[in-house]
Amino acid sequence: MNSTVAEHSVVGGLVGRLEVRMLGLALLLGIALTILSPHFLTSNNLLNVLDQSVVVGIVAIGMTFVILIGGIDLSVGSVAGCTGVLLGRGLEHFPIPIAIFLAVLAGCAVGLFSGVLISRFGLPAFVVTLGVMAIGRSLAYIFSGATAIADLPESFGNIVYTNVLGVPAHVVTLLLLYALAWAYLNYTKGGRTIYAIGSNREAARTAGLNVLAFSILPYVISGALSAVAITFASAQVMSIDPLAGTGLELDAIAAVVIGGASLYGGRGSIVGTLIGVLIMVMIRNGLNLLNVSPFWQGSAIGAVIITAVLIERLLSSRSS
Repeated sequence: MNSTVAEHSVVGGLVGRLEVRMLGLALLLGIALTILSPHFLTSNNLLNVLDQSVVVGIVAIGMTFVILIGGIDLSVGSVAGCTGVLLGRGLEHFPIPIAIFLAVLAGCAVGLFSGVLISRFGLPAFVVTLGVMAIGRSLAYIFSGATAIADLPESFGNIVYTNVLGVPAHVVTLLLLYALAWAYLNYTKGGRTIYAIGSNREAARTAGLNVLAFSILPYVISGALSAVAITFASAQVMSIDPLAGTGLELDAIAAVVIGGASLYGGRGSIVGTLIGVLIMVMIRNGLNLLNVSPFWQGSAIGAVIITAVLIERLLSSRSS
């Protein structure tokens, strides 16, 4: 009798976990797409899904950190575009590793700028990152001369097309970044502090936690990962466009929210974000396989996002 109760308790706990429910949704979506299109469950298409997950997936890691503290970062798309152009200019004068390092450093600097204005001076995150979004896109046009940078070193593409045990290097990097983010949020004092700030900022401050530093850190991480993401995107097409990253912030926020994070902060997980990214990419991939017009794809994706979030909120309220 006791063992039966314990088994039901374990099963109920697993079903109640947000990540398990979102994984179930992803599996149902995969089954539906497999039935609707015979091309979905092919090795080439599954690799394509992973390939398409890299850029949004990397940016979504940083967005998860920001949303966990109750913030928002609307600037990731333009930061990606601006740091991408800086990367292109850097490749004209420096070796590839140094150019990438400088681009990531620039992303960190932009994130630090936003984080200080928001956390130290108390400005609204929406307003600050909206302003940085406009500045970043403007600087991308200025630094690029409003033209794409296409004269990139041939070896630059190796950071994407090199295989590690048969898996493309940029996919391996994506998985490593998620593993590092998961470990940081779950097993370090800094990760617990980020959750505490999102749950109750004043209580975290009263407990003696370094609220200011760990309120700035997520924006620095977000800026840095935007630069990393655009590095892989540029290496894939061997070109850097000042318009690169347009709309990336919406995809990243959607993936984090679909993954179960609360926009009020304090709730969410990096595993949930990864599942949210996969759901987003699977939807787009499936619609392409089904030859759905690009004009309708935005409506379909938006409807699925709203439905998924609504169902999750209803299930969360019911379980509570």
